[in-house]
Amino acid sequence: MAKIRIRLVKSTIGALPKQRATVRSLGLRKIGSCTEQEASPAILGMVRAVSHLVLVEEVPTA
Repeated sequence: MAKIRIRLVKSTIGALPKQRATVRSLGLRKIGSCTEQEASPAILGMVRAVSHLVLVEEVPTA
């Protein structure tokens, strides 16, 4: 599977508690924090739920 890089670019202060939990489960804590995940259907669904808070880019394979 392809890997994606997920970066938190907006604050979760005004977000719903469910969206805050999704951001935390993606491994993101502070604004600017970044994590790499496998592009599985579960991860992509979580990213779609908080797409207004995160920036997603594909990680180039070597």
